[in-house]
Amino acid sequence: MGSHQKNKDIFVHSGFISKISSKSIFVTLEENVHCESCHAKGSCGVSGSSTKEIEVLNSKDSFKINEHVNVVLKKTLGLKAVFFAYLLPFTLMFLTLIIASNYLTEWMAGILALSILIPYYIILYFLKNTHKRIFEISILKT
Repeated sequence: MGSHQKNKDIFVHSGFISKISSKSIFVTLEENVHCESCHAKGSCGVSGSSTKEIEVLNSKDSFKINEHVNVVLKKTLGLKAVFFAYLLPFTLMFLTLIIASNYLTEWMAGILALSILIPYYIILYFLKNTHKRIFEISILKT
C-alpha cells in the first residue's frame, strides 16, 4: 500500500500491528514501491528500507495483532528530530571548543568538546519518555 502525503503537514504510511504491549503498539510499515517517485522522500525517513518497525504509544482504541493501520507522521517531527540529533549537539560542541580554547591547550579543548557529547546523550536517554510524548505518532484503523 505504501505511503502518501495527505496534505502539506502530514504523511500517512500503511502498515500492520506486529506487537502490542501495555504501553506501546509496534507497527511494521509495509514496503513502499512509490517512494522513488515521491517528492518528499528525503524528508520522510521511510524510504530506503523495505520494512521499518515503529513504536506508538498505546491509544484508547483497541487494536489486534496483524490489523492493517495507517500511521500518521507530522512534518514538524522531522524538524524536531534534526534539532535534537544534529543541531543542538553540534552547537554544544562548537561553543565548548570556542570557550575552552581560550583557557586550555588545543588538544585539551578538542577532547573537552567531544566529551561534552557524553552527558548530552546521557541526558537524552533519561528524557526518552518525554521525547516519546513530544514525538507522538498516531495510528488510524483502515
